[in-house]
Amino acid sequence: MLSEDQRDALQELINIGMGRAGASAAAVLGEFVQLSVPRILILRPGLIPAALERILGSEPLTAVRQGFHGDLRGEAVVVYGAAHCRELADLMGYEDLLEPGAERELLLDVSNVLVGACLGGLAEQIRAEVGFSAPSLMAVDEAAASLIDVRDVDLPCALFVEVNFRLEVRSFACHLILLLVEEQILVLRNAVDRFLEAL
Repeated sequence: MLSEDQRDALQELINIGMGRAGASAAAVLGEFVQLSVPRILILRPGLIPAALERILGSEPLTAVRQGFHGDLRGEAVVVYGAAHCRELADLMGYEDLLEPGAERELLLDVSNVLVGACLGGLAEQIRAEVGFSAPSLMAVDEAAASLIDVRDVDLPCALFVEVNFRLEVRSFACHLILLLVEEQILVLRNAVDRFLEAL
C-alpha cells in the first residue's frame, strides 16, 4: 500500500514529529531523550500481537491508549515496562512509592505529552487537522501479545508505527505505537503524496 518513496517520506515525517515529542518529553523529565528510527509495518490485524511480543519482549507491561480523530483517525498506544513506571516517578521527583491513582495520573500525563507532540508535529507537516480523546489506561502488568484486542481492528490491514523513547542516563524507556486501519492508511498516503509534490 506504500511505495518505497512514500514509506521513506512517511518515516521522515514521523521522525520529525517524534523529535518534537522527544523535546517535549525532555522538557517534562529534565533529561535528554534518545529516539529510535520509526519502525513502519503494514500488518494484518492478526499479526499485531506477535509483532508486539517481538518488539516489547516478555516483561509485564502497562499501556495507555489515546484515540485521535479529524483528518486522520486512529489510536496511539504508549507502552511502559513495570520497572520503567517506577523510574518515571523518580524522574518526576517523587521520592516515595506512588499510590496507584497517582501513578496512573502520571502515566496519563506523560503519554498525553508524547502523543500530542508526535501527532501534532506529523499533522502540521501534512496540513491535517487532528484532535485527541482523553488518554485512558488500557492495561496494567499485561503480556505484550494481549495488549491490543485485534477483534477491534476489523479491516484487512493496519499501519503499525513504533518508536522507542529512551533516556540517555537512566533506565527509563517507553514505546509509542500508532495504529491506523486501511482506510486511514490511504488518507495518510494521499497526504504524503501532496507533501512530496510540494517539495
